[in-house]
Amino acid sequence: MKLICVTGPTASGKTALSIALAKRLGGEIVSCDSMQLYRGMDIGTAKPDESEREGIPHHMLDVANPSETYSAARYSEEASRCVDDIVSRGKTTIVVGGTGLYLDALLGNISFETEPTDEETRMFYQSFAEKYGGGALHSLLLAVDPESAGKIHLNDIKRTIRALEVYKKTGKTMSRYISEAKRRPPRYESVILALCPEDRQALYDRIDARVDVMRSMGLEQEARELYMREDLSPTALQAIGYKELFSHFRGEISLGQAFEDIKLASRRYAKRQLTWFRCRENINWILYGKDVNFSLILEKAGEYLASCDIII
Repeated sequence: MKLICVTGPTASGKTALSIALAKRLGGEIVSCDSMQLYRGMDIGTAKPDESEREGIPHHMLDVANPSETYSAARYSEEASRCVDDIVSRGKTTIVVGGTGLYLDALLGNISFETEPTDEETRMFYQSFAEKYGGGALHSLLLAVDPESAGKIHLNDIKRTIRALEVYKKTGKTMSRYISEAKRRPPRYESVILALCPEDRQALYDRIDARVDVMRSMGLEQEARELYMREDLSPTALQAIGYKELFSHFRGEISLGQAFEDIKLASRRYAKRQLTWFRCRENINWILYGKDVNFSLILEKAGEYLASCDIII
C-alpha cells in the first residue's frame, strides 16, 4: 500500500489538503514536521488543533519535550512504527509536513542503520558557535566539506553542525553520505504531492499573514512560557517563531521587530524548503494562483493519485 505524502513550503496549505484526503480515503495522518513533535510549541509551529483535525487521527505530534534533542534517526524509527501500525489495520497513511530530511528518512532514502550522530560532538559545535559565532562554525565546515558549506547559509547553525557531525562520525561529507544513502531501496512505496503558490510573492504574503494570525492567537505568551524553562534543547532554542521572541524577552529587540524577524526567517525557510524539494524528481507539484481554489487543488491531487491507482 502506497504512502501518500503531502509536502511543500511552510504556509502552503498542506494541513487542509491532508485532512481532506484522509476524510475521503478513511486514512490517518503522520506528521512530518520537526517542530510540531514538541509539546507546548503549538501556535508557533502551526500545529493543527483538535477542531482543525476534524476527527482524523494524527500521529507524531507532541511526542517529545522541548528539553529533548530530536533527530531524523529517531523520527525515522518512531514514524515508521506509526506507519506500519496504520497499514496493518488496512488504513491509508498520509504523511504531511515540510521537513525534507525527515521525509527522506521515513521513506528510506536515508538509512540510519549506523546513525552518524554524536551528542558530545553536537554539544561541542553548539558551544563553539555560541562562543565564536555562526561564521566561524561555517568556516570549519568549509575546510572539510566545501560542497555542503556552499549550500548552507552562514547563520544556519543547526544544518552546519549536522554536516560537521556526519563528517566527524563517518569520514564522509554530507553530500557523499546522502548520495550513497539514496541508492538504497526505499522503505515504502509512495506518491508525493507538493503544494505551492505559482508566484513566490503570493507564498510570502501567505507566510506574513499567518505570522499575524499567530500573534493574535497568543504566540508571545506561548514563547514566554517556553522562555522561562531552563532545560530547552538546542533544537527548541533555534525554532523559528520562538528564538526571535526570545531576543525580545532579553531586551535585544522590540516586540514589533521580533515579529518582523519571524516573517523574514519564515520566508527564508520556505526558500530553503523549495530548494530541497525541487532537487527531487519524484514530486508531483500542485501549483495554484493567489486566489486559492481548494476544489481545483483537490481535483489535481486526485488526478495524481488516480495515476497511482489511488481513487479518492
